[in-house]
Amino acid sequence: MIRTRITDLLGIAHPIIQGGMMWVGRAELAAAVSNAGALGMLTALTQPTPDDLRHEIARCRALTDKPFGVNLTFLPSLNPPPYAAYREAIIDSGVRVVETAGSSPRVHIEHFKAHGITVLHKCTSVRHALSAERMGADVVSIDGFECAGHPGEDDTPGLVLIPATVDKVRVPVVASGGIGDGRGLIAALALGAEGVTMGTRFMATREAPVHEAVKQLLVDNDERSTRLILREYRNSGRVVHNTVADEVNRISGMGEPFAAVAPLVAGTRVRQVLETGNLEAGLIYAGQVQGLIRDIPSCAELIARIMDQAEAGIDRLGCVKKREPSRLD
Repeated sequence: MIRTRITDLLGIAHPIIQGGMMWVGRAELAAAVSNAGALGMLTALTQPTPDDLRHEIARCRALTDKPFGVNLTFLPSLNPPPYAAYREAIIDSGVRVVETAGSSPRVHIEHFKAHGITVLHKCTSVRHALSAERMGADVVSIDGFECAGHPGEDDTPGLVLIPATVDKVRVPVVASGGIGDGRGLIAALALGAEGVTMGTRFMATREAPVHEAVKQLLVDNDERSTRLILREYRNSGRVVHNTVADEVNRISGMGEPFAAVAPLVAGTRVRQVLETGNLEAGLIYAGQVQGLIRDIPSCAELIARIMDQAEAGIDRLGCVKKREPSRLD
């Protein structure tokens, strides 16, 4: 058993959190992760209305009696969703853990904290982690450059970003980006994190509400199978390499305004890929950890495997003795 401040704070058996992935973080997946001793995460904006989110929270609660959380992501938009109404749906439903992500999180963090909710805030830089801590976040989730979705604009990989964050903040740090097995968990703990978040790896599980063709693609791909998009607009995203990603980069590379690529990156097209398995219908957000995905297990099998591997690895490292100096030293 690996016990950290994260397991104690969240009331979970294992220091593993499921990422709050758009169109993927639904009740079946979140409940399966929580039932396996980790923390499942619903994605608020996957639900079309706050009332739909209330229903999904109730559905998840019917599938598990273990802790789970809700992700609420807020990004700049010409037509932003009713974030305040989503917040109220989360609070009214008695959810005790919320993962926030995106720009200008202060009002959201402060409101959740005022209602006694534990807040994890996702960041991609040390400076943002410090800001989140000042705003009252209980946990900082730090995304290395290897991650799926939006890795920020600093291009700092986890090997540097995780300990750099741990050195500066007092609250527990959760590491994400490039983690998919027990070796990644050990590495994160060694770097000072007290848990890990996994997104892409949970997409390739039996309970993930994702078409089998997408899951198999993640198995077949390797660590080179992603592309960065939208860099020209300072809204970088890491996605699976396909023809849509190439077209986005072709258009943006010509200096066209964002409106020229907006139809290609639309969330409705992402949803179409995930639900139909048409791998060229839109973007597929996934990280470089694809290079470590070999199969499509259940969440329980995956989490048990990760913990067995991590505990065995820690035991092995404990047996490594300091070598005697040689004549060459």
